[in-house]
Amino acid sequence: MGGGWCGERGVVERADVVIVGAGAAGLSLAHRLDRALSGRSVAVVETPETALRPPERTWCFWEAAAGEWDAAVSHRWHALAAVGPDGTVWRSRIHPLVYKMVRSRDFEALVRGGLRRTRTLWGTVTEVVDGPDRAVVRLRGADGAESELAAGLVFDSRPPALPPADGVTLLQHFRGWFVRTDRPRFDSSAAVLMDLRVPQPERGVAFGYVLPFDARTALVEYTEFTREVLDDAGYDAALRDYTGRLRLGVFTRTGTEQGVIPMTSAQLPGRVGRRVFRIGTAGGATRPATGYTFSGVQRQTRQIAAALAAGRLPVRFPAHRRRHLFLDAVLLRGLDEGLVDGAEFFAALFRSTPLPRLLRFLDGETTPLEELAIGVRTPVAAMTAALWSQVRAGRRGRRGDTQS
Repeated sequence: MGGGWCGERGVVERADVVIVGAGAAGLSLAHRLDRALSGRSVAVVETPETALRPPERTWCFWEAAAGEWDAAVSHRWHALAAVGPDGTVWRSRIHPLVYKMVRSRDFEALVRGGLRRTRTLWGTVTEVVDGPDRAVVRLRGADGAESELAAGLVFDSRPPALPPADGVTLLQHFRGWFVRTDRPRFDSSAAVLMDLRVPQPERGVAFGYVLPFDARTALVEYTEFTREVLDDAGYDAALRDYTGRLRLGVFTRTGTEQGVIPMTSAQLPGRVGRRVFRIGTAGGATRPATGYTFSGVQRQTRQIAAALAAGRLPVRFPAHRRRHLFLDAVLLRGLDEGLVDGAEFFAALFRSTPLPRLLRFLDGETTPLEELAIGVRTPVAAMTAALWSQVRAGRRGRRGDTQS
């Protein structure tokens, strides 16, 4: 498809595939389709409205030493650490894995620089209309003018406006300071995944997170898994407390990072129409129990590209296995209902499970037997209560569906 024509709303572009949004999910899919679909047109729609564009951010993930995004990786760690509520430190090398950090600006530059056939169209998507023969993406330009984009398929990466009604939804919300200390304070050989010494909420969990870049510079974050976000004063107070616990001494803030990631046990189908699909967090790429999304996005977009290259519609492209999603749902319910002490749960994981195996579990690469061994070393009574609460909630949900 190509060219344009005039409709009631203005000039209409056409594309075989339209990707809405140019974040990690949208650009990852564009990167793969640009190489896989040589005979079809692909367009990425990006909003010109600054308020609707996500701020610069970092994405972290782990994988084998060599990876496809290495040109955009700004830092690597070959060891990880965690700190329990009582100050106990667990530190381990994670060979053969490497923990990697990508800055969004570097990722975007790498992907955009490699696109050969994919177009970028600027406009704020106001509506996506499904149809039997084509979908229509309605846009509002920077000048307020409306137009339409006809598409064979639409992959929408925009986050939902409201959390799903079914399941449990917690928010992973955080603020981080990029800091530079007056003298060496950091061990740059290991990233700190969870520091559970911070004050804990009544329900959920809170922790510190440290990505040291060298002995004097790092990203220091305060994170919560709870239902409600904090205000500015709340995040800053928590970070002042945490940097004090780290004994950073005199330091300068050189930047700030902040975000909110929904962690939900609700079902998030990838296909939502005959020609409309959701990707990224909106399509279930986020691991519900951790908030990690980047690796799930890569699995998801690989499946989509492979299906389209083979001439098939990507009916299902799950980022995570069903049994892992069920385990995550149990944990989210336990945290949300106050049945599980979040700090003790995560401390038990680090205390009893080697970090490489734990990372393989979080990536969905462990066997059921390995997962059982991990599970029996967590607070069993609390997790059993959460399991039964999740089972009862599922039964209530099925009865409600039957009655409706």
